[in-house]
Amino acid sequence: MGQENLARSKKNARERRALIVFLDESGFSEHPSVRRSWAPRGQTPVLIHRHRKWSQLSAIGALGYRSDGRAKTFLWLHRGTVRSPEIVRFLKYLRRHVRRPVILLWDGLHAHRSRETTDYIQSQTHWLSVQRLPAYAPELNPVEGMWAWFKGGVTANLCPDGLDSLKAEVQRGRRRLARRGDLPVAFLAKSGLFL
Repeated sequence: MGQENLARSKKNARERRALIVFLDESGFSEHPSVRRSWAPRGQTPVLIHRHRKWSQLSAIGALGYRSDGRAKTFLWLHRGTVRSPEIVRFLKYLRRHVRRPVILLWDGLHAHRSRETTDYIQSQTHWLSVQRLPAYAPELNPVEGMWAWFKGGVTANLCPDGLDSLKAEVQRGRRRLARRGDLPVAFLAKSGLFL
């Protein structure tokens, strides 16, 4: 069922000159995500961070693909958990940055199916159509590759002084990703999809 929806969305996107947008949510923590590192022989790398209560920066990320192969990166950071109001705000943000029709592909998160989100989507059918990705198939979403890139490189071994410095580092990473047009295409290829 899911593969047919993706194929149909791709055909519709080409006909409507629409942007295919994959969306997913994740979180970044003040606690460092420890990854293998290097150091001169005999000097073990040490991570020093303040032991505070667990705080998290939630992120809504999206990768938009045009039929000509170009990709665009979108990122929305928010303190606290992602709920319906944040999803609606992100969709409004997406509309400000994309002036063509959008075919949105996302998972079955409750905030995606809520009354508030559904009402907003139904009021925006002139530019937005939504397809659900198959359940239990996160590997079909190229945004998962983007999260792995952020957590394995941008925030790996990072010991921020607070959520503001963490946010600044994630935004710096988003700018780096936007300059690397090959990475979003690689994330799409890793998911087994193509344009």
